[in-house]
Amino acid sequence: MQAGLGEKLIAFLAGRRGHFQMESGFHSEQWFELDRLLVQRERLRPFVSALAQRIAVHRIDAVCGPMTGGAELARRIAAEIGAEYFFTERFEPPQATGFFPVRYTVPAEARERLRGKTVALVDDAISAGSAIRGTHADLIACGARPVAMGALFVFGEAADKFATEHRLGLETIARMSFGIWKPTECPLCRAGIAVEKVSDTP
Repeated sequence: MQAGLGEKLIAFLAGRRGHFQMESGFHSEQWFELDRLLVQRERLRPFVSALAQRIAVHRIDAVCGPMTGGAELARRIAAEIGAEYFFTERFEPPQATGFFPVRYTVPAEARERLRGKTVALVDDAISAGSAIRGTHADLIACGARPVAMGALFVFGEAADKFATEHRLGLETIARMSFGIWKPTECPLCRAGIAVEKVSDTP
């Protein structure tokens, strides 16, 4: 059942190849456009429901997603399983450099309500995981207890490593291989191919 759902969801993806610098600072040769897919509510309904059921197993109080892509999915999942909904806002410090320079923060008026709650982090897709990392860090700062993370798509292995490191259950519907490199190790850079800057969520 899960494998079948994953195959169907992957079939909806629209992507392109090139040379991309993601929000995290890593480079990749693949990019997927999710915005058009996410507005197709009826088309996505069975996949959102399946992800919600898997996340509900972790007995969470709340679902939190980054406003750049995961917030609407987090809201739908929270409504489906009867959990509270929260989101984080994206903040890019001026002259930010290095890996994972962008911050994600819970709005001031919602921070105290998160204290002590068990939370699932949700994004539409996770590759290098910049938005999930930033959201996780700020949930900890709010006194929340992240116990799980979920995404419709997981690209590559970075999400698994982060989940293991922070003892989070990882739930997803579809997985795909996804090559990312540090700029100093990027074969596309060495080949002199122009780079395009994009968000970390493929």
